[in-house]
Amino acid sequence: MTGYRKATLDSRRTFRMAVCFLPLLASVATAQSPTNIFAPAATPAHSIFDLSMLVLSVTLAIFLTVAGLLLYALIRFRQRRGDSNREPAQVYGSNQIELSWTVIPVLIVVMLFLTTARVIIGTQAIPKPKDALNVTVIGHQFWWEYRYPGLGIVTANELHIPVSNPANSTPTYLNMSSADVAHSFWVPRLAGKTDVIPNRVNTMWMDPEQPGLYLGQCAQYCGMQHAKMLIRVYAQSPAEFAAWVSQQKQPGLQDFADNSAASEGQAVFMHNACINCHAISGTVATGRFGPDLTHLASRDTIGSGAIQNTPENLRKWIDDPNSLKPGCLMPAMHLNDRDLDAITAYLTQLR
Repeated sequence: MTGYRKATLDSRRTFRMAVCFLPLLASVATAQSPTNIFAPAATPAHSIFDLSMLVLSVTLAIFLTVAGLLLYALIRFRQRRGDSNREPAQVYGSNQIELSWTVIPVLIVVMLFLTTARVIIGTQAIPKPKDALNVTVIGHQFWWEYRYPGLGIVTANELHIPVSNPANSTPTYLNMSSADVAHSFWVPRLAGKTDVIPNRVNTMWMDPEQPGLYLGQCAQYCGMQHAKMLIRVYAQSPAEFAAWVSQQKQPGLQDFADNSAASEGQAVFMHNACINCHAISGTVATGRFGPDLTHLASRDTIGSGAIQNTPENLRKWIDDPNSLKPGCLMPAMHLNDRDLDAITAYLTQLR
C-alpha cells in the first residue's frame, strides 16, 4: 500500500470516528444532571449558556466546513485504478485563499471576544438591588463557611438562598475570600466559576428561578481533598427561607433534661478540644477553625457534602474523620465508646 493510500484510509477512519462521536456529545449535552451547564436555572447561568451555544455553533460550523472540504478532497482526488504514480501538478499559493483563512479567523475571534466581554459586563456590572441578600463566603481546606451579616447567621457547607423572580426579585450576592489557599466557587446551573483567593474579595451573584437543590464543586485544586470540597445550594421559596432563617437564629439547644446521653455528650464536648475549633452559639464553644455546629443536625450532609448526615456517619466522623475523608484537617479524637456515643447523641440534637 502506498503512503498516499494509507494516509487516505487513515483520514477516512478519523472522519468516521468524529462523525460517530457527535451523537455522544449531543447526548452528554442534553443529559440532565445536578451540575449540567446545559440546564441553566438563573440569569448568569442563562447568559453563560447562550454564549456557550454561540461558541459551540461557531466551532461546529468550522468543523463541518473543514471536514467537508477534507471529505471532498479525499473523494475527488482519490487514487483511481489506472492512475499513474507520478506527482500531480502542484499549485503554489493563492492570495485569495491565504487572505480568506487569515481574515475570517480574525473576524471570528473578534466577534467571540466582544460577545464574551458583553456577557462578563452584563453579569458583573449590574447594580445591586436594595433587596439583595448578602452572604459572605469563606473557603477553607476543605469546606465552605457561609455568613449572613444582615441576619446574624453563620453556617457551613449548605448555602440557603431565596428564589428570585421578576415579581419578587431577590438575588443573592456572594462576597468571597479564602482563609488559606486558592479555591474556586462553581455552581454550574446558577452562575459561572469565581476564584476564591486569600486577601482578596471577589463577588458573584445568582437568582435561582425555581426551588431545589443545586450542586457545585470547588473548581480550583486546593489540596488532597479538593475533589470532595462540594457545594450544596438550597433555593427556597420566600416562606421556606424565612422559616430556615428563624430556625438558624435560635441558639444552640441547652436543655437535655429528657435525654441523659445528650446531656453527657454536651459535657464531653465542652471539656475536650472540640471547643477550640468549633462554635455552638449560647455555649463556651467559640472556635472558628472548623465549621459552626450550632444547627449541625439540620444539615443533610457532613464533610462538605461528601457524607450523608446520619448518626452512624457522624459517630465515625468524630472518631476518625480521615477514615471517611482522607486528608481532611480535623484530627482523630480517639474517644472511648461511651464518650463517642454521648457526643453523637448531643450533636444529633442540635437542630
